[in-house]
Amino acid sequence: MTRVWKWNRPVTVREVLEDLQKERSIAYTTVMTVLDNLHQKGWVRREAEGRAYRYEAVSTRAAYSAALMNDAWSQSDNPAAALVAFFGMMSEEQRRALRDAVHIVQGPEEGPERGAGGGETRVTPDAADEKRVKKPGEASGEKQGEKPGENPDSGPGGTGR
Repeated sequence: MTRVWKWNRPVTVREVLEDLQKERSIAYTTVMTVLDNLHQKGWVRREAEGRAYRYEAVSTRAAYSAALMNDAWSQSDNPAAALVAFFGMMSEEQRRALRDAVHIVQGPEEGPERGAGGGETRVTPDAADEKRVKKPGEASGEKQGEKPGENPDSGPGGTGR
C-alpha cells in the first residue's frame, strides 16, 4: 500500500515489483497475491489493462490513519482519558499539527464566543477521569465569566474591603 499511496496513481504489479526489487528479492506472484488480497479486502480497486490489472487506492493514507485512530479510540472504556494520554505522548510538532487540524475542522471563528457556553473548552486529566469536559475556570473553582484570580465580591481594588 505504501507504494500505491506514494505514487498516487493506478499501478501495475510489474511497477510495484520492480520498485520492491531495488530493496530485496521478491517474486512477481508474491506482489500479485498481495495486491489481489488488498483488492478483495476493498483497499484497492483494479481495472483491467490488457492481460494485467492497474490497482488504485480506494482511500488516502491519511483517511486510513484516521480510521485506525478512530477505531482504537472508540474501543476505549474511557475515551476522554484515552485522548488525554494520547495527547500527552505527542511531540510539540505533533501538537502544533493537531491545533492546525482543529482550526481547519472548526473553520473561522464567529465572534468572541465559541461553543454554547462561551469560552474555549479543554479536556483536563481529571475531567477525562470523570468522563466529562471542563470549561476554563471550573478546575480552580472560578465561575464562568470571571477572569482567573478575580473575585466579584472584592470590589474594584480587589481587596474585598
